[in-house]
Amino acid sequence: MKKADVVIVGSGHGGAQAAIALRQASFTGTVAMVSRDRDLPYERPPLSKEYLAGEKPFERIMVRPAGFWRERSIDLLLGRNVDSVHPELKEVELGGGERMGYGALIWAAGGDPRRLDRDGADLDGIHAIRNRADTDRIRADLAAGARRVVVIGGGYIGLEAAAVLVSLGCEVTVIEQQDRLLARVAGEELSEFYAAEHRRKGVDIRLGADVERLEGAGGRLASITLTDGETIPCDMAIVGIGIVPSIGPLITAGAAGANGVDVDERCRTSLPDVYAIGECAAHANPYAENEVIRLESVQNAHDMAKVAALTICGEEARYDSVPWFWSNQYDLRLQTVGFNKDYDEAVLRGDPAERKFSVVYLRGGRVAALDCVNRTADYAQGRKLVEARAELDPAMLADIEIPLKQML
Repeated sequence: MKKADVVIVGSGHGGAQAAIALRQASFTGTVAMVSRDRDLPYERPPLSKEYLAGEKPFERIMVRPAGFWRERSIDLLLGRNVDSVHPELKEVELGGGERMGYGALIWAAGGDPRRLDRDGADLDGIHAIRNRADTDRIRADLAAGARRVVVIGGGYIGLEAAAVLVSLGCEVTVIEQQDRLLARVAGEELSEFYAAEHRRKGVDIRLGADVERLEGAGGRLASITLTDGETIPCDMAIVGIGIVPSIGPLITAGAAGANGVDVDERCRTSLPDVYAIGECAAHANPYAENEVIRLESVQNAHDMAKVAALTICGEEARYDSVPWFWSNQYDLRLQTVGFNKDYDEAVLRGDPAERKFSVVYLRGGRVAALDCVNRTADYAQGRKLVEARAELDPAMLADIEIPLKQML
């Protein structure tokens, strides 16, 4: 039976960074990374942006070149699934019944795309954007002549894909159940701005709309019917309605958790010597009023990976990083820091008509988050305001002549 001092499950941002962080911390034990993905570790954000657009080849989105993993003695077991975890034996069972022992286990398995629960959802031509193979299938459909695309879900992934596809000459319709785009993550000002930008580019946005069924011809998607009875002919659909965390083997093994596996500030699960990081890990986040959340971001995956690696190495480390996110759509760069959940005031800084502005969210009079569109300086300086929970005059925050760094 194979054995490694540290077994990492998942090769996304969290898994790859955990392996890197172990070696950076001078960990000399054996490290193995097990992943369902057949490719070397690669960056995921470009899948809905530059890689989809054909602007970056795969080699340019790899986390590290192939030689990096060999040189650092990190064993990659690609195209392998972990079916079960046996904490009492400190073993994982791989597909086919093979077992592998571990000294410590880092679970960085991420999640699976949430499927659309509608008739016809299994037709060819219906895609998610979760891994390289997903995007390659979309590109293959485009190369075969698909031009009418329906994007189901008005979150970041869906809107990023819509921006790329309309730029490639596709007819794009976005279907969103909520009454505004980005409803889960952004304030109304930002939602309205992005809806206007996409419509200006030719994207047909349907708000407050839902899918009744998907219909095909010859086993391939041909149209989508909405609950109001309207039928939209299409060659392809992209479903971006969130993920389901991949935690089944851990929960079956007895780990605490529901929407994600529960971890403490050192990324430890309730199972001995088992850690969880990234978007499958549910943690009490200090920037979300200590609410237990799963955080789907590169920042979270990287920072949790470092905490788990340092803890395994016997060093003091706790996860308390300020969250940040970004999204590129057209020539708009959105940078977000903090959480705006339960905000009670939104301060507009700049003019959206100039396509360069920020929204500062206050909770209890203190800066909780910022959304910055083409205002990188506000993002960099506003981060310190979020970290400090700064209590500031809204009128001062709205004055773009005053740099945010002067408000600390």
